[in-house]
This record gives sequence, C-alpha cells and structure tokens, in this order.
Amino acid sequence: MNAPLARRVAAEAIGTALLVAVVVGSGIQATELSYDVGVQLLANSLATVFGLGVLILLLGPVSGAHFNPVVTLAAWFTGRRGPGGLALRDVAAYVPAQIAGAIGGAVLADAMFARPLVRFSSHERSAGHLLLGEAVATAGLILLIFGLDRIGRAALAPAAVASYIGSAYWFTSSTSFANPAVTIGRTFSDTFAGIAPASVAPFIAAQLLGAVLGLGAVAVLYGRPAPVGEEIVVPHGEAEPALS
Repeated sequence: MNAPLARRVAAEAIGTALLVAVVVGSGIQATELSYDVGVQLLANSLATVFGLGVLILLLGPVSGAHFNPVVTLAAWFTGRRGPGGLALRDVAAYVPAQIAGAIGGAVLADAMFARPLVRFSSHERSAGHLLLGEAVATAGLILLIFGLDRIGRAALAPAAVASYIGSAYWFTSSTSFANPAVTIGRTFSDTFAGIAPASVAPFIAAQLLGAVLGLGAVAVLYGRPAPVGEEIVVPHGEAEPALS
C-alpha cells in the first residue's frame, strides 16, 4: 500500500459506504419482494457476498480494503514492530473514515428506496447468544484474514473473506456484523438490516473480544512471524518468504 494517506482514507470511506449500501439496500429490496424471512436473509447474504468480494478486489490495492475498525486495529497491532506496518496516524484516520462511510452508506440506501434518510432502527439485538455469535463471527474473520497473510495466500482474500461473511450470515445467531463501523452505520436505517442504538455498545464489545480471540488463534496456529530473510513452511510443503 504505497498510496498517499489521503487516498487510502478515501478508499476506506467509499468502500465502507458502498458495503453498507449493499447490506442495507439489499435488505430493503428483499423485504419488498418477499415476506419469507429465509428468502430475505438469502437475498441479503448473497448481495453482501458479491458486493464485498468486488469491493475488496477493487480497493484492496489502494488501502488494504479493511472497511472495518477491528481489522485496522489488528493490522496495526500485528505490524507495529515491523517495517511497512500501519502507523497510529493511519489508524486514527482509517477508523473515523470507516464510521463516516458506514453512516453515509446507510443514508444512501434509504434514499435509493425512498425511505426516511435517518430513522434509527428499532431492531433490538442485545441477547447474550447474539453477542456470542458476534464474537465467533469476528474471531473467524480475523483468523481468516491474518491466517491467509501468514501462509502467503493473501491474494485469495476477496473470495475467501466474502465467502466467509456469506456463510457466517447463516451459521451465527447474530448474522455476522463482525464490524463496528457497519454496526454503527446500520443503526441509521430502521429496516431489515438495522440494529437499535442501544444494542451497539454490547455488539462492539463482542466484536473487539472476537478480534482478540482471532489474533490469539493466529498465534496458536502459526506462531510468531519469522524474521525477515528467513523462510517459513506453509501447508503442502511449499516454502515461501516470511511475511512481516
């Protein structure tokens, strides 16, 4: 990621906005086309898979396509001792851009479907089993992203991350927000994909816990990154240069 910080921040804001527009907009469209909740969730998850995959592929070369504060924080934490990692000033710029983008994406989706531009969601999501689902979803996401990087398969991220989020829509009780910025953005739309403001803080706490667990799983499974210049052995016996 050699782009200037301003360009990277713009990519994070625009990417997160488009992601939330996909999530919220497809949820609205689904409820207008079907009364079956299962069909609604299927439509919402498929749109998210395709949209997220495209956005990562398109914007990844600019900013890394985090679109997610926990990914940004994890990237800073894992790379803080090595060259080329995110600096704290990058984190301080990325996270507000992601949150602003998420809010803008929800407002845009409401506007496209002639809904009130800002109507806070009434969809309560505060039960304990939902918070457990969020922790699991976020831990899996962090394990996937940083695990791919550690085995030299980061190029698979667009398909792998999108596929994981699509599956987590179905195997987690919370339908896998796994993203504090998206969680905040979705409070601004009282539609299928919304979340009540009162549920946001517990959700974000669960996501942060999940990020810690995910990084812990990466450390357990792959150990510490090898020093630059050494080799690490990846699955199937292929030796690749160490990743910082």
